Amino acid sequence: MMGVLNHLSTLLLLSLLPPALSHVVKKFSDVPQCKNFFMQGTTPNLPGILYDGIFKNQNRYKPICQKYNNIYRFATLYDTTNRIPVFSAYTFTGYTTGRPDDPWMIEPQLDGKKNINRTEMQIQEGGRYEHQAEQNDNKISEYKVNKGHLFPSSHAHDLDTQKSTFTLTNIVPQDITFNDGSWKEMERNVRGTLVKNCKDANDQIKAYVVTGAVPNNNKTKLNNRVNIPYLMWTAFCCENKKYKKNKNWMAGAYWGLNKEGTGALDQQTLGALEDLLNKYHKGKDGPVNVFPEDCPRGPKPTTSP
Repeated sequence: MMGVLNHLSTLLLLSLLPPALSHVVKKFSDVPQCKNFFMQGTTPNLPGILYDGIFKNQNRYKPICQKYNNIYRFATLYDTTNRIPVFSAYTFTGYTTGRPDDPWMIEPQLDGKKNINRTEMQIQEGGRYEHQAEQNDNKISEYKVNKGHLFPSSHAHDLDTQKSTFTLTNIVPQDITFNDGSWKEMERNVRGTLVKNCKDANDQIKAYVVTGAVPNNNKTKLNNRVNIPYLMWTAFCCENKKYKKNKNWMAGAYWGLNKEGTGALDQQTLGALEDLLNKYHKGKDGPVNVFPEDCPRGPKPTTSP
């Protein structure tokens, strides 16, 4: 009897714990550690989806504070209808070499599996996951795609953070030649740029990065379930207090069509990316802003896809 009472007491205490223990949250700002993955704590503005931190459809779009081994690693906005992330946001503070060979994970809370011991990502167990991609989706496919990271493991500063990127909520189906070719080269180029240029007052590497996907609007789906994105994009912003006066900020962006034959990706301005995304994110709640106004938008480009 005493054991039963102790168990019930434990359940009650856990139910009263603050939302910082949650993985799927109502707002990114609910978890201070998660809010820190966004520059100045400000989430992107994507008309029709997310604006001023408010989600337009809370049943469809789920903010995830990605937690692994009891530490928050990055943030993801997940689209449970298309079963792909809208974006993942992280702070780049350096990188480690190698690539873990661990099993892919899922987010149990997206499907209401709220076991008190499962407040973070986990290896997929038996059963069907209705609101997210799962391992079987990648085994049954007529398309030449593989798992494409939004937060790449090659941008993670330690092994556990690398492992945390191997969750299917951080993954989109990506054309194999694009993922292993120009997109991989772009990730390497961005990493080099951030290591070289993004230093704080203590000469420590720090940059904010947001990487996203624009879903296709046709019936192209992996395993008839998972949207295969039309376009992928990434943007970064950082300040270099040590070497530049007046706390100057620098920013850059890349994007590419998620298809075979996409060539080398050249760095573009943040403003050019936001102009491009305005074509796909339309609404009455203002234009796209990936980062706050401190990040320079730069001159407008002459071409876009």
